[in-house]
Amino acid sequence: MKLTREQAAAKIMVALDYPDAQSAERLIAELEGIPCYMKVGMQLFYASGPKFVESLKQKGYYVFLDLKMHDIPNTVKGGAGSVTKLGVDMFNVHAAGGKAMMEAALEGVEAALAGSGLSKPSVIAVTQLTSTSQSTLNDEIGIAGTVEDAVLHYAKLASAAGLTGVVASPVEVEAIKAACGTAFQTVTPGIRPAGAALNDQTRIMTPGEALRQGTDYMVIGRPITAAPSPRASLESIIKELIEA
Repeated sequence: MKLTREQAAAKIMVALDYPDAQSAERLIAELEGIPCYMKVGMQLFYASGPKFVESLKQKGYYVFLDLKMHDIPNTVKGGAGSVTKLGVDMFNVHAAGGKAMMEAALEGVEAALAGSGLSKPSVIAVTQLTSTSQSTLNDEIGIAGTVEDAVLHYAKLASAAGLTGVVASPVEVEAIKAACGTAFQTVTPGIRPAGAALNDQTRIMTPGEALRQGTDYMVIGRPITAAPSPRASLESIIKELIEA
């Protein structure tokens, strides 16, 4: 089924990889009116804090808070509760923290929602970073087998814990959907429009290719934020998704 412009835009998560709120605000002003997600990662959140996230929500954006929580279950439970109170639409934890930790994150969400009137955020798990190569997985992280094996193991664990979905490369989307069901969401970094620089990503696809694999959301940073015209770049990607 062909996507509408709004549906296509809502699948794109613009990675606000900036050192401060002022830098991010310039991009946000340029993209005004495009109903995409804004992804706030560690660098920007640590610099600008919860108030920046709240400002994005006030502007009407969907927000994915990408902090990759990974700690003992009780600590993650508390962190998940704090993040939920910010009104974010999605946040993530590391699947490597285990099933009990992921379940604790959901407990933190439910505790924060009680009597708040807030909407429930999606909680997703990081499987393997898109910068992780086969040799990095085996020789440095110390996990045997293929990258896809590790991704699928973590995806199944996240599903069993009750999470909404996982972060994975677009290369693994079909296998994740086959193992965990089509409703289990995939958020895919490693998206590079044709001709864009690969930077530090190793498992990548174009936006159209990722959509055809069945991914639900795609995280795109530098191809938009570092483009001569970020708005034109984002509009071009939206057009590609509609045509795909």
